[in-house]
Amino acid sequence: MAALLLALMLLLSTAAPLRRNYYAGSACPDAESIVREAVTKKFRQTSVTVGATVHLFFHDCFVEGCDASVIVASTANNTAEKDHPVNLSLAGDGFDTVIRAKAAVDAVPRCRNKVSCADILVMATRDVIALAGGPSYAVELGRLDGLSSTASSVNGKLAPPSFNLDQLTALFATNGLSQTDMIALSAGHTVGFAHCNAFTSRIRGPTPDPTLNSTFAAQLRSWCPPNVDPRIAVTMDVVTPRAFDNQYYKNLQNGMGLLASDQVLHSDPRSRPTVDAWAQSSAAFNKAFVEAITKMGRIGVKTGAQGNIRRNCAVFN
Repeated sequence: MAALLLALMLLLSTAAPLRRNYYAGSACPDAESIVREAVTKKFRQTSVTVGATVHLFFHDCFVEGCDASVIVASTANNTAEKDHPVNLSLAGDGFDTVIRAKAAVDAVPRCRNKVSCADILVMATRDVIALAGGPSYAVELGRLDGLSSTASSVNGKLAPPSFNLDQLTALFATNGLSQTDMIALSAGHTVGFAHCNAFTSRIRGPTPDPTLNSTFAAQLRSWCPPNVDPRIAVTMDVVTPRAFDNQYYKNLQNGMGLLASDQVLHSDPRSRPTVDAWAQSSAAFNKAFVEAITKMGRIGVKTGAQGNIRRNCAVFN
């Protein structure tokens, strides 16, 4: 009986649940406001901050959980997640947002080394979404930073732009997310950019993608000519590129989803009703998105001996 109680206590101690207002009663009660202020300063410098931070959070959570392992820099002995080919498209402003917010938190003596980079990324994502006109929501906090980051761990964890509905649904299901969650989280593409090579196959070749609006396709061909500089990128939502809104779904209705994996959400009759509903109702979309991103934030959370609080988000302690 004593052994059973000890095992239960150990389980509880290493699986502390995330909770809202996690830092309110801690040594750093102002953590959320400090992060918000730093993120707002960064946002005012460049609107790229929004998409860059949102996409960084997604890429972090889907590989080894929400543990800020995507921020870790490679070393001579290890190629980290951020240097996997799939992650090379992540804009530097997302990393910079987290690093600046971490510096702001640690500049307060009582807060130094009390707030994880993983939690800061969650807060920063919430803050940029609100700053871009998206929903405001409370976040669950209490994560530790991961102790591992390898490029090889990224393989098969992130959806390529060619995925169809079944493949997208299956990938999200491995992370405990439903098809409805997947459709909601895909609206992360209402902000940010995609490089031309992510959609070139849709606009060139003997059979251009018939689900792509022909006028939009011509525009994309002009922006992404043959042999275009690989650094050239296109806004994922060309109608309201700086706003976090439901325009993403309206674009899909008009054949203006930039990636094939975006447009398939409307072209497939199984997901189309959800797209149509959220194109019509911002309130319904906002509610579904907040539920989905909250669930995503619970993926692979590190607690106890599984992690620590990094002094430098890009370097293991």
